[in-house]
Amino acid sequence: MIGIVLVTHGQLAEEFLYALEHIVGKQTNIEAIGIQAEDDMEKRRRDISQAIKNVEDGDGVVLLTDMFGGTPSNLAISLMSENSVEVVAGINLPMLIQLMRSRQTHKLKDAALDAADAGRKYISVASKILNDRKK
Repeated sequence: MIGIVLVTHGQLAEEFLYALEHIVGKQTNIEAIGIQAEDDMEKRRRDISQAIKNVEDGDGVVLLTDMFGGTPSNLAISLMSENSVEVVAGINLPMLIQLMRSRQTHKLKDAALDAADAGRKYISVASKILNDRKK
């Protein structure tokens, strides 16, 4: 099973994990790490590396981050070469739920791509959807 580490600004990672488990129940092989402005970034990089080891069981790890180019994403990307790791930036709940579904059956890269596709699919402007239905 593919492991998952959520890496975000502030407490967002922990809140995503809480919301996920509210919807689909308790999960294994998943950890959440929040990055604070005052954190020692080298220590946080080591924390992410340890979290990868904690959730890895041989199928790789997907790191979900909140924003490409932000510190959490940059820290995650810096660990890609050391491990069997994919980084997907722009986390949202549909992305995370899809990853939970595909992590037991898909290869690492395919699971990451499916998660990104699900994340994009569920970004919507309600008025556009409702107006399109009226036509």
